[in-house]
Amino acid sequence: MRRYASFTVVNDVSLSVEKGEIVSIVGPSGAGKSTLLHIIGALDKPDSGSVLIDGTDILQLPGKKQARFRNSHLGFVFQFHHLLPEFNAVENVCMPLWIKGLGKKEAKEMAAEMLQAVGLGGRLDNKPSELSGGEQQRVAIARALATRPSIVMADEPTGNLDSANAQALHNLFLELRDKFGQTFLMITHNDSLAKMTDRTLTMQDGRIVDERKN
Repeated sequence: MRRYASFTVVNDVSLSVEKGEIVSIVGPSGAGKSTLLHIIGALDKPDSGSVLIDGTDILQLPGKKQARFRNSHLGFVFQFHHLLPEFNAVENVCMPLWIKGLGKKEAKEMAAEMLQAVGLGGRLDNKPSELSGGEQQRVAIARALATRPSIVMADEPTGNLDSANAQALHNLFLELRDKFGQTFLMITHNDSLAKMTDRTLTMQDGRIVDERKN
């Protein structure tokens, strides 16, 4: 019989994020940052604990209800934009709105508004291959914001960008928070960019070991 070692990735973590707050999570690779984000986003299921978003424990929702809640209340931005190459910018942003059940015209109007908000109002019809890396990530942010979620979770959103585009993207998060009152929880390895957020949590060995206001 083959035996496998077991280990704990996230352990005894408790945190809260206020509406309109931007919170960054830093720490070494393997500290459990991405796993924590995936648990909060109901992409991974923990052995125990709860995740309350707008008063709802999303881990207790049955499959279809959890998927609907995630679509309406949660936005995700990853290091790699994961745009669909065969669709243009506005169609990519429409995806979560179409999944939500909005009509084609209404979804495109809302998607165009979000692309305008991230500075891509003139790139609606461009496919990902026709956009720069920074522009592709802005489309991904617009997609995450399309349903006006309670919180946007970003996992190394600037990790694939040069320093100038990374700085511009973090400035964009601040602008979106001010414009929409949007809440963000993001992972970053860039300490100078983390200092731009309202609070920074440091993780190590699956725990939050430090918290500072910026």
